[in-house]
Amino acid sequence: MQEKIWTKDFIIVSFINFMAILMFYLLMVTIASYAIDKYDVSTSTAGLVSSIFIIGSLFGRLGAGRSISKLGPSKMLWIGLILFFITSCLYFLEAGVGVLLIVRLAQGVAVGTIGTATGTIVAYLLPASRKGEGIGYFSLSAILATAVGPFLGIFMMKLENGFMTIFTMNVVLSILILIGFFFVKLNLPVTKKTAAQEEETSFISKFIEPKAVPISFIALIVGFAYSGIMSFISFFAKEINLVEASSYFFLVYAAVIIFSRPYTGKLLDSKGANIIVYPCIALFAVGMLLFSQASAGWMLLVAAALIGFGYGNFNSIAQAVAVKVTEPHRFGLATSTYFILYDLGLGIGPFLLGFVEPYTTYRMIFLAMVPVIVICLPLYYVLYGKKEAMQKKNAAV
Repeated sequence: MQEKIWTKDFIIVSFINFMAILMFYLLMVTIASYAIDKYDVSTSTAGLVSSIFIIGSLFGRLGAGRSISKLGPSKMLWIGLILFFITSCLYFLEAGVGVLLIVRLAQGVAVGTIGTATGTIVAYLLPASRKGEGIGYFSLSAILATAVGPFLGIFMMKLENGFMTIFTMNVVLSILILIGFFFVKLNLPVTKKTAAQEEETSFISKFIEPKAVPISFIALIVGFAYSGIMSFISFFAKEINLVEASSYFFLVYAAVIIFSRPYTGKLLDSKGANIIVYPCIALFAVGMLLFSQASAGWMLLVAAALIGFGYGNFNSIAQAVAVKVTEPHRFGLATSTYFILYDLGLGIGPFLLGFVEPYTTYRMIFLAMVPVIVICLPLYYVLYGKKEAMQKKNAAV
């Protein structure tokens, strides 16, 4: 009989993660417009109001990963949820763009803390035999949030007093997830380090899990390659006259992930990561190539399906690998390490590609991402794939 994944605690923690990320993306697509409308700031300042959230998230993940081993993931989640509620209320202050920047930074810290804590709790809750499958299901909460959040944000901006409606919704939802966590009864194993383990821990290892770095570094590169789609798809769609088809891109992308993720998670647990990661990277490269050369709506949507299967499934598999290669007492650090590097790739991508854009076309930018993705195939083999293959070979002997 298989051990259960869908426990009450797993469902509630996944719901909390979904709500936090939904509010993150809802504000990401609306707050720059609010800053311009309310404070008449420049476009670059409005962009900073939006992106400073990611900087806060990185700080939150660093701090949470370090503190989880001392306080436990449950207490860290409480801290993140309370901070999220407080910062949601502070959006109603109209004290200038400087205060808004501080609020955005602080709420980024809250979301980084929540994401690290929920990911760590799930890693503890899931049975070892179904960890890959369970993390695959859990990561669907983030995928759904990235699709629903921007949609809701753009819709609510069209309402009368739309920004106030958005801020009110954030307060209500932050209260809802706080209440939801009251119903979680966690009995997590105690995995405190011994004195010898504490002595052996270097300064860097107090904030980063070295065993999770190889797969997380590949996630950074993969995230960098994908970030251009997330930031520039609307501009690219106008450039190639496929605005209508582009509106369905993320819908197809999310649908493919939802249907494929349960199967890839099971494969990870039974066959290992290699059997999934190599095809995923290859499909991502093919999808990016088709995306860059799209001249018809069907090409854009087929590219969405390929990228969803490739990039979307690589993301959850890589997260599961980062946890699987780590000792239980460092699950929190492994989770934060993965997302720090992955978020870094997503964050620096649009910034760097934005410098290149005036000198070329979006089509050429996306075409240039194809070799970046292809490089990840040998890189994965060197950093992780070869080791897994050797372990399987030794186990078979």
